[in-house]
Amino acid sequence: MQVRAKKHLGQHFLKDLEIAKNIATSLENNELPVLEVGPGMGVLTNFLNAENKGDVYVAEIDRDSVAYLIEKGIVPQERILGDFLHLDLKESFDGEVNIIGNFPYNISSQILFRTLENKELIPEFAGMFQKEVAERIVAKPGNKQFGILSVMTQAYYDAEYLFTVDEHVFDPPPRVKSAVIHLKRKENTVLDCDEKLFKTIVKTTFNTRRKMLRGSLRRIVGKSDVLHDEFFQKRPEQLSVEDFVNVTNIMRKAIDEGAKA
Repeated sequence: MQVRAKKHLGQHFLKDLEIAKNIATSLENNELPVLEVGPGMGVLTNFLNAENKGDVYVAEIDRDSVAYLIEKGIVPQERILGDFLHLDLKESFDGEVNIIGNFPYNISSQILFRTLENKELIPEFAGMFQKEVAERIVAKPGNKQFGILSVMTQAYYDAEYLFTVDEHVFDPPPRVKSAVIHLKRKENTVLDCDEKLFKTIVKTTFNTRRKMLRGSLRRIVGKSDVLHDEFFQKRPEQLSVEDFVNVTNIMRKAIDEGAKA
């Protein structure tokens, strides 16, 4: 029995065992349960079963893959949890869980954002992305790839680019190179600012990234005097996560003062 990769699910099955093992061993803490997203035919899952001391779970929506994993005895049915994007991790796990996978490329960014939403439960995250997406996640300020994914991820996790993966190690091979990254949650997962406004500012400024901050932020605070400061002549890719926190606090104060006026 073989599983056919389905284009509409973004499936590219990894067939290189050494790469699969390197992904499986990239997690620093192997004592926790681990949830693999998109296991396919279980190449990575087999290494997780061997390397991880905590229980191994998978999130999979492809019925053919589910049937294969059960038939081959790779994962028992009770540890197959369905769609990761709609999974309630608090109900599925008693405590923390690490996330790993050769992620379906068409939903890889959604998987990352879902992880960020559940950051208090996920101390580590490792997996395969399209190389371009991986580079955006780990990019630093001043880099043209630095953007929304970079800031939102690095606000809560230390992000590391591990290695590049060529096209030929997949079936079917994708048209682009891939890369594996590792995220380790920071000690403090609460930002020193209004986190909802922080997210709005990050998205607003990068969605108009060619504009200076003062041009983008007028949408949030109008023609506030605070925007006259020289700092707001910068563009979003020049700001660190800490800068965005500071900008958020400045905007929060300006909004509150505007409401009182």
